[in-house]
Amino acid sequence: MNNNENNNSFVHLHVHSEYSLLDGACRIPQLVKKAAEMGQKAIAVTDHGVMYGAVEFYQEALKAGIKPIIGCEVYVAPRTRFDRESKLDSRPYHLVLLCKNNKGYQNLIKLVSLGYTEGFYSKPRVDVELLEKYSEGLICLSACLAGEIPRQLVNNNYEGAKKTALKYLEIFGDGNYYLEIQDHGISEQKNIIPLICRLSKETGIPLVATNDVHYIEKEDAEMQNVLMCIQIKKTIYEPNSLKFPTEEFYLKSGQEMSELFRNFPEAIVNTSIIADKCNVEFEFGVIKLPKFHIDGEDDNIAFFRKLCYDGLKKRYGENFSENIKKRMDYELDIIIGMGYVDYYLIVWDFVKYSKDNNIPVGPGRGSGAGSICAYCIEITDIDPIKYNLLFERFLNPERVSMPDFDIDFCIEGRQKVIDYVVEKYGSDRVSQIIAFDTLKARAAIKDTGRTMGLSVKFRNDVSSLVPRDLNITIAQALEKSKELKELYDSNYSAHKLIDMSMKIEGMPRNDSIHAAGVVISGVPVTDLVPVKKSGDAVVTQYTMTALESLGLLKMDFLGLRNLTVIKHCVEEIRKKVPEFDINKISFEDSEVYRMMSQGKTTGVFQFESAGMRRVLSQLIPENLEDLIAVISLYRPGPSESIPKYISNKHNPENIKYKHPMLKNILDVTYGCMVYQEQVMEICRTLAGYSYGRADLVRRAMAKKKHSVMEKERHSFVYGDKNPDGTVNCVGAVANGIDEKDANEIFDEMSGFASYAFNKSHAAAYAYLAYQTAFLKCHYTKEYMAALMSSVLDYTDKLIEYVDECRKNNIKVLKPDINKSSAYFTSEESGIRYGLLAIKTLGMGVISGILKERNENGEFKNLQDFCSRSAEIGVSKVSVEYLIKSGAFDGLGANRRQMISNYEFLMDSASSFSKSNLEGQMGLFSEENSPTAVDVEFKPEEEYRYADLLCFEKFATGMYISGHPADPYKTALKLMHIPDALHVQSNLKEGVYSKNQVISFFGAMDDITVKYTSTGKKMGFLTLQDTSGSVECTLFPETYAKYEKKLVYGNVLYVVGKVSSKNSYGYSVIADSIFDENEFDNILSSKRLCIKVKSSQKDIIRSTAEIIRQYSGENEVCFYLTDLKKYLRLKDFNKISIKDDVLDKLCEILNVNDIGLIN
Repeated sequence: MNNNENNNSFVHLHVHSEYSLLDGACRIPQLVKKAAEMGQKAIAVTDHGVMYGAVEFYQEALKAGIKPIIGCEVYVAPRTRFDRESKLDSRPYHLVLLCKNNKGYQNLIKLVSLGYTEGFYSKPRVDVELLEKYSEGLICLSACLAGEIPRQLVNNNYEGAKKTALKYLEIFGDGNYYLEIQDHGISEQKNIIPLICRLSKETGIPLVATNDVHYIEKEDAEMQNVLMCIQIKKTIYEPNSLKFPTEEFYLKSGQEMSELFRNFPEAIVNTSIIADKCNVEFEFGVIKLPKFHIDGEDDNIAFFRKLCYDGLKKRYGENFSENIKKRMDYELDIIIGMGYVDYYLIVWDFVKYSKDNNIPVGPGRGSGAGSICAYCIEITDIDPIKYNLLFERFLNPERVSMPDFDIDFCIEGRQKVIDYVVEKYGSDRVSQIIAFDTLKARAAIKDTGRTMGLSVKFRNDVSSLVPRDLNITIAQALEKSKELKELYDSNYSAHKLIDMSMKIEGMPRNDSIHAAGVVISGVPVTDLVPVKKSGDAVVTQYTMTALESLGLLKMDFLGLRNLTVIKHCVEEIRKKVPEFDINKISFEDSEVYRMMSQGKTTGVFQFESAGMRRVLSQLIPENLEDLIAVISLYRPGPSESIPKYISNKHNPENIKYKHPMLKNILDVTYGCMVYQEQVMEICRTLAGYSYGRADLVRRAMAKKKHSVMEKERHSFVYGDKNPDGTVNCVGAVANGIDEKDANEIFDEMSGFASYAFNKSHAAAYAYLAYQTAFLKCHYTKEYMAALMSSVLDYTDKLIEYVDECRKNNIKVLKPDINKSSAYFTSEESGIRYGLLAIKTLGMGVISGILKERNENGEFKNLQDFCSRSAEIGVSKVSVEYLIKSGAFDGLGANRRQMISNYEFLMDSASSFSKSNLEGQMGLFSEENSPTAVDVEFKPEEEYRYADLLCFEKFATGMYISGHPADPYKTALKLMHIPDALHVQSNLKEGVYSKNQVISFFGAMDDITVKYTSTGKKMGFLTLQDTSGSVECTLFPETYAKYEKKLVYGNVLYVVGKVSSKNSYGYSVIADSIFDENEFDNILSSKRLCIKVKSSQKDIIRSTAEIIRQYSGENEVCFYLTDLKKYLRLKDFNKISIKDDVLDKLCEILNVNDIGLIN
């Protein structure tokens, strides 16, 4: 038998892919490619207890030209799947199941699913009962040494093994059960092969030869061992019971297998016979929508039409235009013709439920906002006619993939909507969707380094050299990072580590639940796909991509925090303005656009970043179209078009079009190509494409499919005809466009299509962004209160928003036990801190406090609070935090007094409550009932102001009453030292250049100390001011020099330089650190310099008058800008720069003309 015949006659039937997580190391594309290269006609994948990779495997195998055999190595419970005793049930048997046909596939789905939902005990387990019930269409192999028969034979229980073999033969039937023989050079296997052969002869059960494939090439054995060690958290040098004893678990050729089992040729032939029996066919591209049902309606199409036309009148009035009616009819024809009526109705139904139950829904997301039907039945809230959104971007007859309505919900109500869907369609027909966390570049290096026994520092040092670019690979990192490449070339350990890391990079590490995806089926989900349990959730074993290819309805139920913010804000507004409706606000409000043009968009959805604020201030938006464009352009790639867009907006006379036909398409974006829809419109208008074909071209351009693009170039320029002479598109030249211009337009589209944005999505998000901007502009207190409540768990963001309130002259009031709610609330005098901002206080305790306060009145003093809250479950620790936060400051005692007495008061209240309860039970006579005794606090001096601030920081994570750096606010402005938020934004957005010297000032918030390879200390210092925090690195020399100054709460002035860039921006290396006294000395040595013209004598005199009012220690000088000379007046006072002098000076001077100089 020649090599080719050997390979063709042998088929691998026992194979573990990468989806046998951290065990199998066969990447599916490479696996099937290798099998095909070896001339093998088929291959199976039999992952441990799961079918995660079945769809991908099937598709890749067909692509490689070999037959896919769908299978699974299931775990069989020693007794029943319901038994869970450690000694008896913790070692399930292995059993290989292969699908003969689609019935077998359905039965394997059932078995694998039930293994999780009913039999899970450390592993997903089936049992004999399930195997008997779902055996039809399956071929069974007796498995490896972990199989029931091999275990019995190893334990010298031949008769037991024979009984087991006959049991499985009875279950699966003649020709469907095989005794597996394996030889990986393991003594136990060699010892039992003769026994298995004897079993075969005595029972008539045929043999089948397999290799327990866990990796593709023999040299991959080390890599597979690394994966196993990652799984069990051991090094490759430690004793490891899971380590394979030999390196023979690779994808062997047919020749190797024939040679290995030369004494059992029938076992080789049987692999091919089994492969011939296995013929599963997956159905792709056929949509499997569940049938929508609503009481009282039998004809869904008629019901859908009525909904649409009723909505058309509601949205556009009774006298809607003929164009609008045409658009509606056109969409209806396509939706009905393509079978998507039920899809629309399913989405309409749960969106309606959400709105009916006061759960905010987003205005739209993705291309679905381009549908007028969706708009009219209120799935979306963006008018596709007004904003020229294309339905064909969402759905057209030439689209083969299923359209996708992704819906945003208020995060508080999202689960209620999912629960509604589960209740309506049945828990067995709704499932969440699996996702896989893969070993990304940095994680692969860290995990591999751990298994190789390398030090934490070394593996962190290597991984930190990988740039933080999204989805960067190690290979790309070696090209991009000079430091990483130098280390790779010069250090043996690093070289070995990186090489091994590249081998495991991208492997799935663990499964998780997709953040938003839910599948809705018309039949039980387990009739179509396997599921598993993840906690209490039932999750599909196929990913979202696989489910979509199988035609299942996948919905994204996304939680959007901003919808919750809007909801809470509107609730507050309606306490004063009951008729307020966020859906009826004007989108032409000049005050809103003025605010945005000034860059005052902190807290505004999509427009918060410093870069976005800069763009807004340059653009000066005037309408929603401008906001739509900015959202679309402010991304890597298209952001290069922003200057042109802004320039053309302000200078429309400079706009030029390559052809007049482009004007109506690009005029809305001032001659710039911005949207995917514009690419489609150009193809349609200039070259006569259908919208469906235009969308296909757009996709090809976006994915840079060069062969398709070149074919389409010819069609775009010259047109395209069918063999029968019918015209697909006339081409641009036929429409009077110059051939050169047509090619240039096509080139421009091709270059931009990969960056072009979906206008429908941008329009929906611009709509939502405008709503948040409107609320911030007109109801600032209510909006900021709701916004801050939404980020209670994100201290840096909360600090930023509190700072924004201060910039808007809104006081943020400390928590007050008699005024605070759970969340931030607006009051006449400002925004009140919520009790949830105080550490240790959970919602249950807060609800109890608020209930007690509402029912029995405000708390009179600390003793009153302690006695009334004794039964609520308020702990001593919570009372301590309440005191330190300032929440009890209005109860008549200072914080020192309360700290001294609260434990006694809590103990007394607890004793009184206990005694009172006993009294109620009849243990006291009425005259002896316990009574509370009022406690008077002895006088005690309050803590220092600095200590009070530290208490607030301790209790809430923030300084509330003030900030340790407050005394220096004026000085910092005059020295033009940026705040933390400004520094952080500039670092992130790359505004600073490498090695640029920068400085910042704040209170020390944290220091993380690490040790270098030589044992020296280095630190990562975090400074916090009123706007946020900045982290900087202190290398050993700097750390040693300034270590004594690094005390929590200390005010520090740091001078450093900008270091290397990663995806998070630049970092800062500290060079010098000055404490408060040293900074005072720096200040006292500086002069206040004021820029004026020599002719501005009135300003000089007015300035002099102010300076006399604020006598201090800093000299003053004037810089005469026209003469370029410094001027110092005789007998001139020195000035204090720690007072509010800056405000006074800014009344007559520009702040940029005032500063401190040496």
